[in-house]
Amino acid sequence: MYKFFHSKINALYLKKAPATGVGLFRMLFGLVTLQEILFLIYFNHLIFDPIPFLDVEFPMIVFFLWLWALIALALTLGYRCQTVSIANYIFWLIFVNFTPMQRDFDGGFDLFMTGANFFLIFMPIDKAFALDSLRKKFATPFVHYSKYSLPEVSALVYYLPVAICLGFLYFDSVIHKMFAEHWRNGLGAWLPTSIPYYMSALDMSWLLNNEILEKMIGYTIIIFQFTFLFFFHQRRLRPIFFWVGVGMHLGITLSFNIYPFGMGMLAFYTLVMPFSWYRCIAGWLTVKQPLLTVFYDQQCPLCCRTVLLLNHFDVCRSVSYKPMQTNAKSYPALNALNEQQLLADLYALDGQGRLFSGVATYAQILIAMRYTAWLGWLLKVPGIFQLACYRYRRIADTRLRLKCDVSCVAETGAGFSKTLYEKIFEPDNLKATRGFVSKITKVLVVIVFLQLNSTIHYGLLYRFDVNTRQTSLTSAMTDMSNALLMFSNTFLGITPHALYLHDHFAGYNHLLAITYLDKDGNEQWLPFVNEQGRLLAPNWGRVHSMWANIAVTPNIDELRLKKFIMKVTAFWGKKIGLDLDNTHFIVKMKKINAPFLWEKDLRNNNLAGSWQAIGYVKWHGKVVKVFLPEDVDGL
Repeated sequence: MYKFFHSKINALYLKKAPATGVGLFRMLFGLVTLQEILFLIYFNHLIFDPIPFLDVEFPMIVFFLWLWALIALALTLGYRCQTVSIANYIFWLIFVNFTPMQRDFDGGFDLFMTGANFFLIFMPIDKAFALDSLRKKFATPFVHYSKYSLPEVSALVYYLPVAICLGFLYFDSVIHKMFAEHWRNGLGAWLPTSIPYYMSALDMSWLLNNEILEKMIGYTIIIFQFTFLFFFHQRRLRPIFFWVGVGMHLGITLSFNIYPFGMGMLAFYTLVMPFSWYRCIAGWLTVKQPLLTVFYDQQCPLCCRTVLLLNHFDVCRSVSYKPMQTNAKSYPALNALNEQQLLADLYALDGQGRLFSGVATYAQILIAMRYTAWLGWLLKVPGIFQLACYRYRRIADTRLRLKCDVSCVAETGAGFSKTLYEKIFEPDNLKATRGFVSKITKVLVVIVFLQLNSTIHYGLLYRFDVNTRQTSLTSAMTDMSNALLMFSNTFLGITPHALYLHDHFAGYNHLLAITYLDKDGNEQWLPFVNEQGRLLAPNWGRVHSMWANIAVTPNIDELRLKKFIMKVTAFWGKKIGLDLDNTHFIVKMKKINAPFLWEKDLRNNNLAGSWQAIGYVKWHGKVVKVFLPEDVDGL
C-alpha cells in the first residue's frame, strides 16, 4: 500500500494545476466561517450562558468571537494567509472542544471545518484572489504586472484534501447508511425533509410526493458516496462527481435547515471542479483586445503601485497599462502634450481614440473593468466628480514636488517569509522533493489508518454489537482505539458520520414547542418553533441541533429537556422583551409520523397536526420550574 500511495503522490506532487480553485476555496471557507461566527455572536447568550442573560459565565466571549470574525474576514480576503489560517484553526479547536458548542450545540459540521482548516494551513491560499499576492507585488513596484505569470500549484493540494475531507467522509457515512432501513429503501433524503424540525421554509412537496424520483435521489446518493473516494480523480468521471456532489449539497442547503453544513461542503467543490474548466473560464472572461490603454509614470512608485492595484482587480484584463516614458511618442493623441503635462496626470485612450486624464481616467478604468462600472459612473456624477478632482490634484501635485523615483524604494521583497506550502511543495532541489514526497506519503498512511480506526470502530464493530472486551488483549486494543479516536477527532476532525439514520428517527413521533400568554391573556408562539412545528429562522444550524437532536429525541432525557426549555424561554423571552417572572410559558406537544416506507403527502400531514398542552414553565428570578408529565417520552 505504501508503494502505491508513494507513486500516486509523487505523480500528483509534480503535476501542475491553476491556483484559482484553491483561492476560491479559501474565500468560501472564510465566508462560511464568518457567517457561523456571526451566528454565534447573535446566539451567544443562548449557547454560552448557563442561564441566558441572567447568569453570564463568559462575559468576554463576544470579544473573542469578534476577534475570530476579524481573522475569518482576513482569511476570506487573503490577508496574511499563513498566520490567519493557523489562528482560525486554533479558534475552531478552542470553541469546539472547550465551550458548550462541544456537547449541547454541535453544528453538525464543526469537526469537518476543523479538519478542512488543518489542510488549509498547508495549501497555497495566497496565490489567487488574495491581498497577499498584491502585497508581494507592492514590495517590487517597478516590476511590470506582465512579468507575473498566472500562478500554478501542485495538483496534490487539490486531490489530498478532497480525498480525506470528502472521500473518507462519504465512505464512512455510506457504511453507516447501510444499517438504516429508510436508506436501504432509497428514502434517505425523503424522511428528514418530511419531519417539521428538519425541513426548511421551502415547500418541497412536489418533490417529496414523487416516490420514484425520491428513491432515485436516495440510491444515487448511496452510489455516489460509495464510489467518490475511488473514482473522483479520474479525468472523465470528475465532471460527473462534481455536478452530482454540487446538486446533493445544494439540495441539503435548500431543503434542510442545516444550511451551514451544506455551504461548507459546497465550498469544497471548488477543489473538485476539473482544472480545464478553470482555464476555460479564464479564457472566456479575458477580453480579446483591451478596451482602454492607460499611460503612467514608470519612475513613480505611487503610479506603479496604482497600476498593480488596478490590474490585480481587473479580472477580465480589460485595461492595458503602458509606461509613459517609452510609449507616449507612439500615440498621436499624446504628442500635443509636453513632458511636464504627461507626468502630471494619468492618461488613457479608449478604442475610439478619445483621450482622458486624471479622475476621468480612473472613471474609464472602472467602467472598462465591467463589474466596477457602477463605481465609474458614480465617479462621473456632478459634485462627486469635482470633489474627486480636488483630492486627486492635491495628491498628484504633491507627488511631483517630492520627485520620488526608483531610488525611493528598495525592491528587496523583504518581510515575506516562505509559507508552509512553499517549503513543502517548492523545495530548492530534487533531493528535498523526494524527501517531502516520502513524508507526505507517510502522513497520508497515518491519516488513512486513523480514518479506518474510526470507521471500523463505529461503522462495523459498534453496528454489529461486537463485544471488544472479551479478553485482556482486545480490551487493550479497544482502549488504544479510543485514545486514537480522541486524538483524530480533536485535531483532524475524523468522526463517525452517522447522521439521520434509523436509530435517530425510530420512534421520533412527537414534537415539542413553547408558547406564552401575553398581557391580554392571549396565547402567542415564541419565535422558535411555530404552529406547524418548524424551527423558525434564525434558529437553524447548531440551535436546531440542540433542540431537534438533543432536547427532543425518540428517547427523551428529562433533565436535558428541562435544561433546554429553560435556555429557550430565558433567551427568547428576553429577546422579545417579556418579563420572565410574570410570563406563563406553556409546553405543547404534537404527534407526527416518521415511517421507513414511503407515504404520500407525509410532509403536509406532519405540519397539519394539532397541539396539546402538556406542561408549563414558571420563572422566579434566576430560578425556573419546568412542570412536565412524569413520563414525557411515553406521551
